[in-house]
Amino acid sequence: MVKIRLRRVGRKNAPFYRILVADSQSPRDGKFIEVIGQYAPRKSEGSLQVDEARANYWLNLGAQPTDTVRSLLRRAGVLRRRHEQRLGIERKAEAVPVGEKPEEAAAGA
Repeated sequence: MVKIRLRRVGRKNAPFYRILVADSQSPRDGKFIEVIGQYAPRKSEGSLQVDEARANYWLNLGAQPTDTVRSLLRRAGVLRRRHEQRLGIERKAEAVPVGEKPEEAAAGA
Protein backbone atom coordinates (compact mmCIF):
# COMPACT_ATOMS: atom_id res chain seq x y z
CA MET A 1 0.00 0.00 0.00
CA VAL A 2 1.20 3.51 -0.79
CA LYS A 3 1.12 6.12 1.98
CA ILE A 4 1.50 9.88 2.04
CA ARG A 5 3.52 10.63 5.16
CA LEU A 6 6.10 12.85 6.82
CA ARG A 7 9.87 12.42 6.76
CA ARG A 8 11.83 14.31 9.38
CA VAL A 9 14.82 16.31 8.23
CA GLY A 10 16.55 19.27 9.84
CA ARG A 11 18.72 19.82 12.86
CA LYS A 12 18.31 18.81 16.46
CA ASN A 13 15.55 20.92 18.08
CA ALA A 14 14.72 22.44 14.68
CA PRO A 15 12.35 19.98 13.00
CA PHE A 16 11.54 20.23 9.32
CA TYR A 17 9.41 17.68 7.51
CA ARG A 18 9.01 16.66 3.91
CA ILE A 19 5.62 15.39 2.80
CA LEU A 20 6.27 12.41 0.60
CA VAL A 21 4.74 9.39 -1.04
CA ALA A 22 6.28 6.09 0.03
CA ASP A 23 5.49 2.43 0.31
CA SER A 24 3.97 1.68 3.70
CA GLN A 25 6.60 -0.95 4.47
CA SER A 26 9.64 1.26 3.86
CA PRO A 27 11.23 2.94 6.90
CA ARG A 28 10.37 6.53 7.83
CA ASP A 29 13.65 7.92 6.49
CA GLY A 30 14.09 5.23 3.84
CA LYS A 31 13.22 4.89 0.19
CA PHE A 32 10.37 7.03 -1.15
CA ILE A 33 8.55 7.57 -4.44
CA GLU A 34 8.05 11.34 -4.62
CA VAL A 35 8.27 14.49 -2.49
CA ILE A 36 5.04 16.49 -2.75
CA GLY A 37 5.57 19.18 -0.12
CA GLN A 38 7.25 20.40 3.03
CA TYR A 39 6.27 21.50 6.51
CA ALA A 40 8.20 23.61 9.01
CA PRO A 41 6.24 23.57 12.29
CA ARG A 42 8.42 26.19 14.02
CA LYS A 43 7.78 28.85 11.39
CA SER A 44 4.55 30.78 11.58
CA GLU A 45 4.20 32.04 8.01
CA GLY A 46 4.63 29.90 4.91
CA SER A 47 5.40 26.85 6.97
CA LEU A 48 3.32 24.53 4.80
CA GLN A 49 3.86 24.05 1.07
CA VAL A 50 2.07 21.32 -0.87
CA ASP A 51 2.01 20.57 -4.60
CA GLU A 52 -1.76 20.23 -4.85
CA ALA A 53 -1.75 18.65 -8.31
CA ARG A 54 0.61 15.86 -7.26
CA ALA A 55 -1.22 15.32 -3.96
CA ASN A 56 -4.51 14.90 -5.83
CA TYR A 57 -2.81 12.59 -8.34
CA TRP A 58 -1.63 10.25 -5.58
CA LEU A 59 -4.93 10.44 -3.69
CA ASN A 60 -6.74 9.48 -6.92
CA LEU A 61 -4.44 6.47 -7.25
CA GLY A 62 -5.46 5.35 -3.75
CA ALA A 63 -2.57 6.58 -1.60
CA GLN A 64 -3.61 6.81 2.05
CA PRO A 65 -2.44 9.88 4.00
CA THR A 66 -1.44 9.43 7.63
CA ASP A 67 -3.51 11.26 10.24
CA THR A 68 -0.99 14.10 10.52
CA VAL A 69 -0.65 14.51 6.77
CA ARG A 70 -4.43 14.44 6.41
CA SER A 71 -4.71 17.37 8.84
CA LEU A 72 -1.95 19.25 6.98
CA LEU A 73 -3.70 18.69 3.64
CA ARG A 74 -6.92 19.90 5.22
CA ARG A 75 -5.14 23.02 6.53
CA ALA A 76 -3.70 23.70 3.06
CA GLY A 77 -7.19 23.41 1.54
CA VAL A 78 -6.29 20.47 -0.69
CA LEU A 79 -8.96 18.13 0.69
CA ARG A 80 -11.72 20.76 0.58
CA ARG A 81 -11.05 21.57 -3.10
CA ARG A 82 -10.83 17.86 -3.88
CA HIS A 83 -14.16 17.24 -2.15
CA GLU A 84 -15.85 20.12 -3.97
CA GLN A 85 -14.44 18.96 -7.29
CA ARG A 86 -15.67 15.40 -6.76
CA LEU A 87 -19.17 16.60 -5.88
CA GLY A 88 -19.23 19.04 -8.77
CA ILE A 89 -19.57 22.05 -6.51
CA GLU A 90 -18.17 25.17 -8.04
CA ARG A 91 -17.59 28.33 -6.09
CA LYS A 92 -19.20 31.22 -7.88
CA ALA A 93 -19.35 34.90 -7.09
CA GLU A 94 -22.81 36.39 -6.97
CA ALA A 95 -23.70 37.80 -10.36
CA VAL A 96 -24.55 41.49 -10.19
CA PRO A 97 -25.48 43.23 -13.45
CA VAL A 98 -23.04 45.90 -14.60
CA GLY A 99 -24.02 49.35 -13.41
CA GLU A 100 -25.89 48.18 -10.33
CA LYS A 101 -24.54 48.27 -6.84
CA PRO A 102 -24.91 45.14 -4.71
CA GLU A 103 -27.42 46.94 -2.43
CA GLU A 104 -29.66 47.78 -5.41
CA ALA A 105 -29.50 44.22 -6.70
CA ALA A 106 -30.57 42.88 -3.29
CA ALA A 107 -33.43 45.39 -3.05
CA GLY A 108 -34.67 44.52 -6.55
CA ALA A 109 -34.73 40.79 -5.91
